Amino acid sequence: MTNEDILRQGIKGFGIEVSDQVISDLKTYREILVDWNQKMNLTGIEEEKEVFIKHFLDSISAVSNGYIKDGISLIDVGTGAGFPGLPLKICLQNIKLTLLDSLNKRINFLQEVSSTVNLKDVEFIHGRAEDFGKNSDYREQYDVATARAVAGLPILMEFCVPFVKVGGYFVCLKGPNANLELEESKAAMDVLGIEFVEKIDIELPNEELKHNILVFKKIKNTPEKYPRKAGKPAKSPIK
Repeated sequence: MTNEDILRQGIKGFGIEVSDQVISDLKTYREILVDWNQKMNLTGIEEEKEVFIKHFLDSISAVSNGYIKDGISLIDVGTGAGFPGLPLKICLQNIKLTLLDSLNKRINFLQEVSSTVNLKDVEFIHGRAEDFGKNSDYREQYDVATARAVAGLPILMEFCVPFVKVGGYFVCLKGPNANLELEESKAAMDVLGIEFVEKIDIELPNEELKHNILVFKKIKNTPEKYPRKAGKPAKSPIK
């Protein structure tokens, strides 16, 4: 099976129609990623098959069970090299996507990928979640906030949940320690106004490592004091 076949079948396995354009766009994304990776550290993996599975299919798995679907508004917090937001947008063109990252060089990279593959309706924010989560233009404006393992779960919650409107979801991509992190997050869930919905186990082709998606529903407004000032959530997570 070719790398392209693995990618195509993997995306289909998550219930998404796959056009040749989608495959072409993802291949272009990887080429730009490898090119920029020579100048700045975006990823530890560059080999085509590895990128397809560990970055693209892992990101696209966030559509599981229908919380992320075409037409929603989605913010990807601490997006880094664009995961999971950009692969999701390439597959689901009608997502209204916001990519937030604190490093301007990464934002420049994301803009190049988006313009090269001609993505529409993507907003790029250079800044910190602690600042933009307080901004009324962004606070509680999104159907879904997502993040891919950029910090421990209580910290991620404080970064992401303020962006989610009541009734929306926080969808978090995590590794094998998801259950332990859930235990440590009960106070944060209570304080920030979310409830746990489910843990989805994800199987990726040729991958032993277990990946999980944790889904939380926003059931009430997040108190105004959250997120706290930059640096505070990481230094003293809500416990």
